Amino acid sequence: MGSKPRVLVIIPAYNEEESIVATVESVVAAGYDYIVVNDGSRDATLAECRSHGINVLNLPQNLGIGGAVQAGHKYALEREYDVDVQVDGDGQHDPAYIADLVKLIQNGADLAIGSRFVQKTDGFQSTFMRRVGITWLSFWIHLFTGECVTDPTSGFRACGRETIEFFCSYYPTDYPEPESIAMVLKRGLSVREAPVKMRERQGGRSSIGGLSTVYYMVKVSLAIWVACWTSATRAK
Repeated sequence: MGSKPRVLVIIPAYNEEESIVATVESVVAAGYDYIVVNDGSRDATLAECRSHGINVLNLPQNLGIGGAVQAGHKYALEREYDVDVQVDGDGQHDPAYIADLVKLIQNGADLAIGSRFVQKTDGFQSTFMRRVGITWLSFWIHLFTGECVTDPTSGFRACGRETIEFFCSYYPTDYPEPESIAMVLKRGLSVREAPVKMRERQGGRSSIGGLSTVYYMVKVSLAIWVACWTSATRAK
């Protein structure tokens, strides 16, 4: 990879009319190419993008976060970007940290994750129940892969070219972040973390809350177990 890789920021968005314009503006101000993947939003997300001249890939129906992010990976691969970076459309991720993630990729990481927990920060740390879940998923990933990932649910991530190609073919559909980490590790690729500060979402609402948190934990735990077995059998 050259000294200045071509970087694409992927912004998956589902019903993010309140925050999508500000999110895109912050990415543009940081100097990065981007693509918004509108995941069949039912609100005015697409209208906001079009009225502000935003580069948007419109999915006619909702595929879920996994399908939206995979569409972004395919967009990046087709246009021969060296690195792509996922920045959520809700305004939680600060583009000032993108350079740190890209640097990890340049230094040999295949997947770089922006972590709230690898180093103590004063940013948004999520709710208590979610932190319990994050701790459990970190343990679960370590149990099956031997690697420590402190923030496996973080959607603030950068992928190198080999990981982009892999994710274009194999990417989880529901709650993909922890499962995809397990897939990458079992494939023999490297995962590194960089400390970041995150903000509370600037609009919209999370799909995980209340009883859905328990469902999320059970489903993702099982998905990690399955991913570790299946990914290990796929040839590079």
